[in-house]
Amino acid sequence: AVAKEFEVPLHMDGARFANALQTLGCSAAEMTWKSGVDAVTFGGTKNGLMAVEAVIFFDPKYAWEFELRRKRGAHLFSKHRYLAAQMQAYLDDDLWLDLAQKANQSCAKLVKGLKENSEVQLDFEPAANMVFAHWTRASHQRLHAAGAQYYVLDGDYTTGDKNEMLAARLVTDWSISDQNINKFLDILSS
Repeated sequence: AVAKEFEVPLHMDGARFANALQTLGCSAAEMTWKSGVDAVTFGGTKNGLMAVEAVIFFDPKYAWEFELRRKRGAHLFSKHRYLAAQMQAYLDDDLWLDLAQKANQSCAKLVKGLKENSEVQLDFEPAANMVFAHWTRASHQRLHAAGAQYYVLDGDYTTGDKNEMLAARLVTDWSISDQNINKFLDILSS
């Protein structure tokens, strides 16, 4: 409402657009232009593509200038067709939605296991494929020693009070296996 009041175009960061769409159960149109969005970055990189994003303008008056800015910013790859081929395959047969659904389902499985561990405190109920939670430094040390890779958001997990609760950010993707989720949960519980 504020953007429209001051005639400022509204951009939606769609890095996890497919994950949000799958969670909300609405159409892409309802989530974007029908809600007043003027432009969206349609994310591919966080859903399985390699260095590929698309920008979608719902008003052509913004699109022409973007093309100029893209060139001026030297975003002209000599083999751009290799990137474009990824996006084509991503869109075919709703692969983008299938990958997001798999990531979201993996997150739901992870969250279920985290809730069963009395040591874990979820910061909020995850809706898509990202979890923020707290557990002890000792558990962070066990997980990292076993090869788990995730962000510890506050503090140094390597030194300090073993019982101090530290925040973690976990992100599931389309390729994570149930076996890896179970292994993570088992190590966390040990």
